[in-house]
Amino acid sequence: MDPEKLTQRAVSRALSLGATDAVAEVYVGRERRIKFVNNEIAVFEERFERSISIFAAIKERRAEVSIDGLNAKRVDEAVEQVVRLAKLGEPADVYAPLPRGPFKYDEKLLKAHRIRGDPEKLVDAVEAAINAALAEGAERVSGTLIYSTGKTWLRTSGEAYGVAEDSSIEISLRALASGGGSGHFVSIAARKEDFNPEEAGKIAGEYARLSKNPVEGEPGEYEVLLGPMTFANIIEEVGEAASAFHVDSGLSFLKDKLGREVASKIFTLVDDPTIPGTYGASPFDDEGVPTRRNVIIENGILKTYLHNSTTAKKFNTETTANAGLIVPQPFNLVIEGGGESLEKLISDIDDGIYITNDWYLRYHNYQTGDFSTIPRDAILRIRKGGIDGAVKNLRISDNMIKLLKNIRKLGEKKYWISWWEVETPVKAPHAVISNLNLTKPG
Repeated sequence: MDPEKLTQRAVSRALSLGATDAVAEVYVGRERRIKFVNNEIAVFEERFERSISIFAAIKERRAEVSIDGLNAKRVDEAVEQVVRLAKLGEPADVYAPLPRGPFKYDEKLLKAHRIRGDPEKLVDAVEAAINAALAEGAERVSGTLIYSTGKTWLRTSGEAYGVAEDSSIEISLRALASGGGSGHFVSIAARKEDFNPEEAGKIAGEYARLSKNPVEGEPGEYEVLLGPMTFANIIEEVGEAASAFHVDSGLSFLKDKLGREVASKIFTLVDDPTIPGTYGASPFDDEGVPTRRNVIIENGILKTYLHNSTTAKKFNTETTANAGLIVPQPFNLVIEGGGESLEKLISDIDDGIYITNDWYLRYHNYQTGDFSTIPRDAILRIRKGGIDGAVKNLRISDNMIKLLKNIRKLGEKKYWISWWEVETPVKAPHAVISNLNLTKPG
């Protein structure tokens, strides 16, 4: 069934069954995925996606259901299910009707930049990344390349309707060297000119070479250089903590901090889905509201939480166009400012640690921001302004607000980062953090 008509059918049927508000979002797309292992392509697979998500609200009671396939009968059954679930659901504290359209969307955001996804071009990109890593001293390289293209149809009972294209390509690779050396880096892009698999391979290979034969790291407080992969993971957490839903639920270290200093004065964080040709660009949020640029933190001061209509009503403000029908969320996090080369950042550190990657970030206390995360791949020792070998078996155990306030310097070059530990795209530089606490894994 035609996606446009299917969204109309789903919304109309939900309203006829008693919903006060309804949203239907259809996605039709194609994905090509290459998995490579030990310098060789192991799997080349292609899959097609045809799915619909249906949201229904009966005043304060809300529910959402997603199904694969666009069969009209199955969609009707899904609509009946979501309305039934809404009737049975726990009521929210407030009810806010969906924003009233129709809305006008930025034409530059509705159209995707074309990226060639020919199989031979994708294979060439993988081989270029592998060869770049090997040239830097890696011995084995593994990872995944994903190319995707598709289209979204969104319709709401508030008379919002939009159709948006998407196209993206990403590579994530891990390079290994003898003596326990390893490095990981990515390249993600929504325009062909921004995709650089060779650079990702070069950086991963260099990390692998530099981190051979690591020695046991000594716990303590260090001046730490966070690589873009690590810093992006931290900043994604800041973006999530800015969601008004998490603030209201008591799961945010930014609660009760609007207008207050939460970071270094050199730190500004923006959520900007309005940049054409970027990975997280979007013309509309899940309520159909046109997206906008939101400054979350400006020169260290928390400026706003991220809202949908419901959280905005509860906080007595307006939506920031960050729906998430239930949980507002960032689209495209950009760290502004900075300006020093990586070489200069390293040369200014007398005694420190360079953490290139991390995973398994966990909170000990969401409200205070006490957390820990495990460095992964190259952990490099910095002494007297230069790399002096590698260390292992350390954990970052500190506090989010303290870390943000202790940002001392930011790098000039920024990288778009997204992989399984960083779901929201983050444009991140290197960052120097003073007095970061490192402990032994326990």
